[in-house]
Amino acid sequence: MKRDGEGRSKRIAAVCLIGIGTVLLGACNSKEEKGKNLIEAEEEEVQVVALFSPMEKTDPNSDNVARNAMEQTVCLAEEKMGIQVDYITYTAEDYQDKTYDEVALDRVRNNMDDLYLLNPDTILTLGEEGLLMDLSGLDNAKDLREIVKTANTVDGKLVAIPQEVVAYGLFVNKDMFDRYDLALPETPEDFLECCRVFKENGIETPIGANRWWLELLVFAIAYADLYNGGDTEAQIAALNSGESRYSDYMRPGFSFLQELIDRGYIDAKKALVSEAIEGEGPDFLAQKTPIVMAYWGAANADTAYGAPDFDMRVIGFPSSRGQMPVMPMTGIAVGTGSEHAEDAMAMLDVMVSDEALQMYAEINKVISPSKNVEVECIPALKPLNDKIKEGIYVLGSNAGMKVEQWGNTCQIVRELLEGATIDQCMARFDQLQEEALRDQ
Repeated sequence: MKRDGEGRSKRIAAVCLIGIGTVLLGACNSKEEKGKNLIEAEEEEVQVVALFSPMEKTDPNSDNVARNAMEQTVCLAEEKMGIQVDYITYTAEDYQDKTYDEVALDRVRNNMDDLYLLNPDTILTLGEEGLLMDLSGLDNAKDLREIVKTANTVDGKLVAIPQEVVAYGLFVNKDMFDRYDLALPETPEDFLECCRVFKENGIETPIGANRWWLELLVFAIAYADLYNGGDTEAQIAALNSGESRYSDYMRPGFSFLQELIDRGYIDAKKALVSEAIEGEGPDFLAQKTPIVMAYWGAANADTAYGAPDFDMRVIGFPSSRGQMPVMPMTGIAVGTGSEHAEDAMAMLDVMVSDEALQMYAEINKVISPSKNVEVECIPALKPLNDKIKEGIYVLGSNAGMKVEQWGNTCQIVRELLEGATIDQCMARFDQLQEEALRDQ
């Protein structure tokens, strides 16, 4: 669910309340228990665990599919464990507020909740600080896909488990591509040509962008070969030892992004202050711009792109190996200092069981982290799903890399949007790598 965060793209569910608020899961606790002696009710002790997560921001009155899916799994866990879950939620109002990630870091470090829904960079930071419980011993951890374990294992510990595998892609208006006889792009060269044709036919800004997700274009170009060339482990080992440089991988992606900006295909100033979907979404839905980028769940959500008035397709990002999905890993974690850590672990084990994940996947139509669960996706997502089924993708986060990828890349992309040169951006990657090598 990518949710918002510092220097990071965020969440699968777009967030809800301004500031911090506590929301009880009314869907699970709406039935009144009649005929119960009031004294007995007062004497009963109901164990409560607190779950910190984002909530819907764009339109709280709309049907939030992703949120509903999570709530159903929580209800299942409550029924099985006899434990009540309370939500604590936060959303940034705009780019000037604290991000969800900043607030999450503070809450985990101060043991304010029990369960936390975290973004990939936050997972790595807190995992390295030793503030997240090892979840590898949970009964249902054995059924996780290897990609999930790889992305969320820090220092040999599985520190977070998602309820869906988040995949990002290009959301395109196929009708607009057909209008100009354009094939859906496979390579960066194809992508540039499509944008040129759109621009020459009066579409002022062919690519709708925000301050979170332009890093996805960079990742696809940077790591297409690393993750799909057959020697992933060796290449990552070379990066971790300093034999190879992250900047050499990143430079082609940043150069491509700069070219898109220079040609006017992306409005860098608008992107720098735009929130995800809110900034570019209206123009895409109004068919003023043919291309945006978003996460899988946005294709299913009415609060995002779930009901367009045109033929929408979700495809991979352009790369040397063709259309390339980008997959970071969010996850639910338990703080080592949580007051109710044992109960939280038990609740999470139910929430990531095949029974719960089947329910979640059927409601939300997403890729499950369990190797035993699979559901049909909507037609718009089929191009992206086909690639993932073939094992073609790039990881946007990988705890096995000594330099954290998701948040750092997003932050450096923002520096590019603010006017930094490509050489300056690459120097930032070199600095991060040097710091990581010193810390080994």
